[in-house]
Amino acid sequence: MANGFNVQTPFGHAMRSHFLFDPTYTSLNHGSFGTYPIPVRDRLRQIQDISESRPDVFFRYDLAKYVDAARTAIAGYLEVDAGECVFLPNATTGINTVLRSLVFEKGDVIVYFSTIYGACEKTVEYIKETTPVQSARVEVSYPIEDNDLVVQFQEKVKQLKSEGQRPKLAIFDTVSSLPGVRVPWERLVDICKQEEMLSMVDGAHGVGHIELRLGKVQPDFFVSNCHKWLYVPRGCAVFYVPERNHHLIRTSIPTSHGYEPFTKDDQEVLFNPFPGSEQSRFVKLFQFVGTSDIGPYLCIEEALKFRQEVCSGDSKIKEYCENISTEGGKKVAELLDTEVMENSEQTLMQCCLTNVKLPLKIGEGQGEIRKADAFAVVAWIAKKQTEEHNMFVPPFFHAGCLWARFSGQIYVELQDFVAAAEVLKGLCKRVEKGEYHNHNGA
Repeated sequence: MANGFNVQTPFGHAMRSHFLFDPTYTSLNHGSFGTYPIPVRDRLRQIQDISESRPDVFFRYDLAKYVDAARTAIAGYLEVDAGECVFLPNATTGINTVLRSLVFEKGDVIVYFSTIYGACEKTVEYIKETTPVQSARVEVSYPIEDNDLVVQFQEKVKQLKSEGQRPKLAIFDTVSSLPGVRVPWERLVDICKQEEMLSMVDGAHGVGHIELRLGKVQPDFFVSNCHKWLYVPRGCAVFYVPERNHHLIRTSIPTSHGYEPFTKDDQEVLFNPFPGSEQSRFVKLFQFVGTSDIGPYLCIEEALKFRQEVCSGDSKIKEYCENISTEGGKKVAELLDTEVMENSEQTLMQCCLTNVKLPLKIGEGQGEIRKADAFAVVAWIAKKQTEEHNMFVPPFFHAGCLWARFSGQIYVELQDFVAAAEVLKGLCKRVEKGEYHNHNGA
């Protein structure tokens, strides 16, 4: 690292000097798009300069070596074999890759929770249009105990089997998006193994966020955005498939030069313009997936270096982020006179996200918000934060209530949560007066 950015720095506002924020911007939504420190930005630009200096040499001959080094680094971080890890632009691409690779037959069912990420649920709907598979949605209302969530999943699988259907694949999160809560995904993976189902873990909020130990848990498929919590530029996700399942992934999305069709003896081998490789078929599928800027993939090592040298390691980062998220959320709830979303086991907040109920009631009474207007209110509160206060905390509607999701991160302090609480309190009072009715939905 250059320019003095390798100096250990205390967490909180002092850490902002390593990032590129507008000095007046309050960032409490790291979970949506993430951000990355200046040394990682410098590495990204270095890679772009290298690729532009000799594009043909870079893409044809050097790219695979760079990517292999990055795969080795992220595999070590995840405690798995490098041959089981490849890179994708984002977690949604990983979900699509699995769903479009698996062969579904009549009677097969995809099981998922109602808190699934919206783009993933839409992908399931598309697959239902193009294959015989059906889906089963497990309805969940938070806060909920981990054991109750697991039981609901087990009961849904049992019900499907009793009806003569075959639950083939389950999709679930490590940490769900809205609400932002930790999911007992390890237990769900174990149940899938017991029920002889495939597990697709959406770890969009996973790498750099919570302990994973994939080598021990061994899900069938796992994808996680490195650009959210690992401090890697957008877009970069790691796609982990244990060797036992490599044969199930037939193609990248889109299909590219690494694809190897099932050939007959008399069929001509399709031409690949790139040099041969000793890597596995699975790895070769994803080495070159159309021309794009894969610079973010090659920033993995620099991001891990920053986490170690500047932040004193992963455990320190996760400890601070979870603690500031928890304490900040409680402070916001106190100032709004509401509550945080948590269960009796205190497991939902074992991550770096906290959900706080907004002081707005859903109903038909004076000052209450009609349920039909809930999403209009969400859009209005979201927009006003950025227009008038240069901050953003995602508001959302869940289980009959309006909430706000806060992200803990190494560059935030308790006073940021206090400031956000004051903004949200003022906006909620304006909502009660009906001001959101003038919102144009932009």
